[in-house]
Amino acid sequence: MAQWDKLTELSDAYTQQLHELYDRDDFPMDVRHYLSVWIEKQDWQRAAREHDFAMVLFQVLLENLDNQHSRFVQEESFLLQHNIRRYKQGFQRYLEDPCALANTILWFLSKEKDILQNAELAEQVQLLYVEQEAMETSSQHDLERKMVGLRNEVQCMEHTILCLEEQQDEFDFKYQTHKMEAVVDEAVKKKQMEVLQILVNRLNDCRKGTLSDLKKLLDRTEDLINILVKKELVEWQRRQQKACIGSPDNVCLDQLENWFTCVAVCLFHVREFLGKLEELVGKVSYENDPVKTQKPALLSRADTLLKELLKSSFVVETQPSMPQGKGPLVLRTNVQFSVKTRLLVKFPELNHSMKVNVSMDREAPQIKGYRRFNVLGTKSKALNMAESQSGGMVADFRHLNLKEQKSGGGGKGASDISLSVTEELHIIYFETEFEMKGVSVELQASSIPVVIISNSSQQQSAWASVLWFNMLSLDTNDVMFFANTPPATWPQFGEMLSWQFLSATKRGLDEAQLEMITHRLFGKKQNYDACKVAWSKFSKENLPDTFWVWFDGILVMVKTYLEDLWRDGLIMGFVSKGKEKALLKKKQRGTFLLRFSESVIGGITFSWVDTTITGEPDIKTVQPFSKVDLCQIPFHEIIRNFQILEAENIPENPLLYLYPNTPKDEAFGKYYSKKTGADNPYFKYIKTKLVFVSKENKRESSFSAAVTSGNVSP
Repeated sequence: MAQWDKLTELSDAYTQQLHELYDRDDFPMDVRHYLSVWIEKQDWQRAAREHDFAMVLFQVLLENLDNQHSRFVQEESFLLQHNIRRYKQGFQRYLEDPCALANTILWFLSKEKDILQNAELAEQVQLLYVEQEAMETSSQHDLERKMVGLRNEVQCMEHTILCLEEQQDEFDFKYQTHKMEAVVDEAVKKKQMEVLQILVNRLNDCRKGTLSDLKKLLDRTEDLINILVKKELVEWQRRQQKACIGSPDNVCLDQLENWFTCVAVCLFHVREFLGKLEELVGKVSYENDPVKTQKPALLSRADTLLKELLKSSFVVETQPSMPQGKGPLVLRTNVQFSVKTRLLVKFPELNHSMKVNVSMDREAPQIKGYRRFNVLGTKSKALNMAESQSGGMVADFRHLNLKEQKSGGGGKGASDISLSVTEELHIIYFETEFEMKGVSVELQASSIPVVIISNSSQQQSAWASVLWFNMLSLDTNDVMFFANTPPATWPQFGEMLSWQFLSATKRGLDEAQLEMITHRLFGKKQNYDACKVAWSKFSKENLPDTFWVWFDGILVMVKTYLEDLWRDGLIMGFVSKGKEKALLKKKQRGTFLLRFSESVIGGITFSWVDTTITGEPDIKTVQPFSKVDLCQIPFHEIIRNFQILEAENIPENPLLYLYPNTPKDEAFGKYYSKKTGADNPYFKYIKTKLVFVSKENKRESSFSAAVTSGNVSP
């Protein structure tokens, strides 16, 4: 299927991205649409480099616009005729520089591919969870059926109460009539009493049946509350924990809100039904009336279930985060952060009436040196439906910050446990009060534990703590987690590492890349599932260059300088020197691959296949490039213009085929600068600043570099 056809079939979210892309005058969407087949068949990369070829395509483009204009004339499409004529006039500005038009079209096609890749990635992520989602979907469908059943029972109960009231009115009418009539005939009187007794018995049976149905309704409600509170909400909280550290889990609360609200509405109806029974008993009662004996217990049970549901319905929808942080749950003193709470029981009549207040560490652990903080800023907000896209009841705190208390924690009886600043966990609490139809409940929600830093240099270590806690802990109140930190199994650890790349660059780690990391951590083994990574090995050993510092340095470099190359799969990345040589030795001369440095933090290098005098493969590697290099010149331009000097001092680029066998320009061409050869602004820079020189003799080769740290070594 053509690229444009694929784009027009995407979901609304990605179609919106397409509209935003073409919301400019550089290249009209109408032209892209009507000439899509022709546009996608042309070699725009060549046109961007060759003026004559670009001019040919430019002329053909104008001809195609003329043809399209003629079609609109025949179809009598006046507006489209006007637009096409205007677009053609606009393209005349490229007459002197048709290569610029080719580059423009190339850029738009590239951005279209990015949109497609993002959509495809979303589909792939979905496939990763196919079985789990199938189970979840089945479970959700089952729960939804139960909710429908609950609503039906409530409707039936409304009808039952109505029938009971009518039956009682019939009895009451006949009883009052009997009392008003002075019947003398004993036989008639007896007959009337028998009829009244039958009506009383029927009324009594109906009341018993209604009470029994109400009990069954509460039984069903209790079962649903157990599912919602002990299963669905717990699973959502775990998904939220994982999402905080990069997992693509779905944390939307709309479905839970529908379910919580449905059950709450049912329980309020039950309370109304019991109130109606009380009202009926006030009009007509008799000896051993079942309503008098059973109603108090049923009302108490309904209130208990309702309060249990309400207490669980107040949650932190969006965890605390700073605008410029590495991720949520790392907060810095005196820097604003935001957090959002939500009430899953949605009653529009409560809009703006429930105030949410913020507090901090009310039950802080008695640990020596444990810091305490005050929450500053707008600490009280009303739950309202205006700040939520879905219309949920939320309180969105956007201007909070923390200030450390002058008096230190700890004191007499304080524990001897010592935690570093980035291992201290703190909880932010939120309180509100639910009041409606005679029900009053104090509600409390709490954040996932946050790490509080005072300097940006602590952020990397703090994020490591957030990763470790949320990867392993199921208890979001465990602020003492790092007093006895558990290890992570390799499956848990590897998945977490992949999430970091997935969330930052939309492309996670594959099995081969994870394999290199296992070798680094554990050496070579048959199976790594039983292997465990200790917290100290992850973030404390070999300071300052811990495993996490090394890994995060790579992640930051890729996100900052190499995201497109990484997302397109051009960087092998995590591959050991030994495996690199084994892979390249089997390939033709000029084959190269890109890998992350194992020794330089945030470094990337490349190795290529050369041949010795005897024709044997010889693997050469350039010293790693760091952010110092990459912030001055794009990595793809380094690859494009990299040169060595042969024996005759003739410069040559030894990088010909990206592993396994893709021609270099085919792999990287779409990223190249518009200028080529000596006109390339980076070429001059490389010649003077980043030239990598190899002087080769017949018997030996020695490598040196000019004015740069990026030396070439055999």
